[in-house]
Amino acid sequence: MEEYAVIFNQYLNHKGLKLTKPRRCILDTVFSMHTHFNAEELYDKIRGKTSSISLATVYRTIPLLLDAGLVQRALRSEGRERYEHIFGHPKHIHWLCRNCGDLMETDLNTLYPILEKQAQDLKFKPESIELNVKGLCWKCIPIENEKQSDEK
Repeated sequence: MEEYAVIFNQYLNHKGLKLTKPRRCILDTVFSMHTHFNAEELYDKIRGKTSSISLATVYRTIPLLLDAGLVQRALRSEGRERYEHIFGHPKHIHWLCRNCGDLMETDLNTLYPILEKQAQDLKFKPESIELNVKGLCWKCIPIENEKQSDEK
C-alpha cells in the first residue's frame, strides 16, 4: 500500500470510517493527477475508470482528504474551489493571473525564514501556510496597458 494510502487509512480508522473501494479509487485518482483540480474534474477523471462512483461521493471524500492532510485547497477560480495533493510535495506560492487564469507556482522556501521571524516576533505558532498571489502574468500586462491607453 502506498504511503499516502496508509496515512488515509489510519485517518479513517481514527474517525471510525473505512477505506472503501470508492474512497480508494478517489484517493488514487487524486494522486495520479499532477495538476490543480476541482471536484467535477476529479469526477470526470474517475468516470474514465468506473461509473460506480457518484459525484456526491467525490464531494463527501474531498473533506476527508483535506482533514487527513493529503490535499489542500489551492485556490478559488472560476467560482470553484480548486485542490491539489500535497503529500510529498514542497510548499509553494500560487500566482494566479486575473485576466487569463494562468496559474504558476514557485517554491515557498525562500520566504520561510522571513515568516518564521515574524511569527517569533508575534509569539505566534503557524500551523499551515497558504500563499496565493493574484495579478497579471507577463502575457497579460501588455494587454492591460493597451486597455488603459484606450480608455484615456
